[in-house]
Amino acid sequence: MELQTKPSIEALPGKFESWILASRPKTLLAAVVPVMVGSALAINKGKFIFIYAFIALCCSLLIQIGTNYVNDLYDFLKGADNENRKGPLRVLASGLITVNEMKIGSILVFLIAFVLGLILVYEAGTAILIIGILSIIAGIAYTAGPFPLAYNGLGDLFVFMFFGIVGTTGTYYIQAKEFSMLSFLTSIPVGALITNILVVNNFRDIEEDKAAGKKTLAVIFGKGFTRFQFVFLLLTSFATPAILYAFFNFHIWIFLPYLTVPIAYRLSVMLYTLDGLALNKTLELTAKFSALFGLLFAAGLTL
Repeated sequence: MELQTKPSIEALPGKFESWILASRPKTLLAAVVPVMVGSALAINKGKFIFIYAFIALCCSLLIQIGTNYVNDLYDFLKGADNENRKGPLRVLASGLITVNEMKIGSILVFLIAFVLGLILVYEAGTAILIIGILSIIAGIAYTAGPFPLAYNGLGDLFVFMFFGIVGTTGTYYIQAKEFSMLSFLTSIPVGALITNILVVNNFRDIEEDKAAGKKTLAVIFGKGFTRFQFVFLLLTSFATPAILYAFFNFHIWIFLPYLTVPIAYRLSVMLYTLDGLALNKTLELTAKFSALFGLLFAAGLTL
């Protein structure tokens, strides 16, 4: 998701570095934020359990890495990743990792996440088992299978559901043993802002995705809709702290995320004025913004 020039053959990374590159490390904050916010709510309710929060974080990171591996694999096989892409180096398209290696790597990462998640299942019950299995299936189905979500306009919904609602409420449930309206509400800005990372990515790649038959919402509805979607998700995120303050008696600290309003405004302007490769900076800043908002939101929940 970040701007990165393609290296010369001499500068190509080794095998270990290639696996790290394929995990898309700059995107992994998207796996951290829902666990951070869900745990902050658990702290607020006096139900925080560090070891379970830590295991949930590990599982979240592994599932996202596995999803990124599968995404790299099937975008390559379907022709979405090629020499014309505007984003960073992809390991399969560059020949750094083979198709069979990526298949094995994806299976291993998901398997480790599942086995580690069994500790949480033992503690919190079958609800967590169902969440874990669905998260892995969705991670694979994002770009694989007979009806890949990312290729049929459902990528945004997937990200909002699993990186927002499921990740946040699931983390809270592991510690508090309950689902609640409050945990659902706190998941909304998490999902909205992580989804915006995908929105910018798809906005940037609209022409390449269209040529590859990848029907993202940006491809289906066009640039005007995509810009509106981005701003709408921003406004939804900023509305949540006000709702929590007005109806759930949170302290004034819940408005800490409002410190990021200037960044949100800058991102909106960038999306309306930039195009092509110039959007790589917007994409990077959107990812950082979602993490900063999440950190301030978590702080507001705990103070």
